[in-house]
Amino acid sequence: MASGVPYLGAPFMALVVRRYQRYRRYMIWIGWPICIIGLLASSFANTVPALIVTQGITYGFGFLIIYWPIVSFINEWWIQRRGMAFGVITCAAGFSGIVMPFIIESLLDKYGYQITLRAVAVGIAVLTGPLIPFLKGRLPPSQTSVVTRQNWSFTRSPLFWVYSTANIAQGLGFFFPSIFLPSYATSIGLSARTGALLLALMSLAQVLGQFLFGVLSDKVNLNNLLLLSTVVPAIATFTVWGLARDIAPLIVFALLFGFFAYGFNSLRARMGTAISDDPTVALATFSVYVVCQGFGNVLAGPISAGLLTDGVRKDGYGVWRYKAMVLFTGGCMLISAGSVGLWHWRPKR
Repeated sequence: MASGVPYLGAPFMALVVRRYQRYRRYMIWIGWPICIIGLLASSFANTVPALIVTQGITYGFGFLIIYWPIVSFINEWWIQRRGMAFGVITCAAGFSGIVMPFIIESLLDKYGYQITLRAVAVGIAVLTGPLIPFLKGRLPPSQTSVVTRQNWSFTRSPLFWVYSTANIAQGLGFFFPSIFLPSYATSIGLSARTGALLLALMSLAQVLGQFLFGVLSDKVNLNNLLLLSTVVPAIATFTVWGLARDIAPLIVFALLFGFFAYGFNSLRARMGTAISDDPTVALATFSVYVVCQGFGNVLAGPISAGLLTDGVRKDGYGVWRYKAMVLFTGGCMLISAGSVGLWHWRPKR
């Protein structure tokens, strides 16, 4: 829920930000304490519904309010090198992923979930609060107070639907490795700390991949980058993850998937500019493609329940238990690549 709300609420919040641009900085100041309150409240929760409301809905809603004003600021400041800017923003989350798995694991083992959640809330307050005053748009409020209606004509472009299909397919398979790689590691006899190490390595590769793909999107054909960021993860999933029996191939898979699959996320800003030259379209298309991937985030739990099988066989593909999940993940990446490839290599009239 904490990540599902920001994904699915993206189009609504993008419209709110566009309509009330004068109040974008106030939105950040509203969303920031909501996130902190959600984490603090979740530390007192002792039931699943209470956790869903606090850590899930409340925190997710706060993050949604914070995120979209910042995205709109980036659209104002960066035009020619917008891909690079979004690459920096998207890879920033990977920095925390490099160290946070070890910190969270240590805090949970030593202090339990209540103290851990409160510590995370305090950390967010201390590390992010002082930076908020520096967040602002390039244009003064007087020039952004009058807003025309959103132009939705881009939805009639075939390319918009090609990229929508690519985002939905990629999103459906995108989240499984980061969720189940630690449990896959323990199923073949590796320690829980090894699982945290794999996530940290994936985050490190994510940082490098998202930044590089963002930079390249300003210079290289977008469809070639989209194909690269889906075909390579598909091959790595089928061959490396599915056949992994010890830590070495899992490390290789974490690095490959983290670099290329996460690099896909940095390309959404340029998808909008490829569809239309209208500057007002960028935020709208970006929000739609975030929702497309968000479907995968929300459906990951229900889908995984149908993909996992009972029992582990180390001589089986995907150690048997994860066989269907490996095939599903790689298949989704191939479908995403196929939708872009069919458009990219279509017969030109």
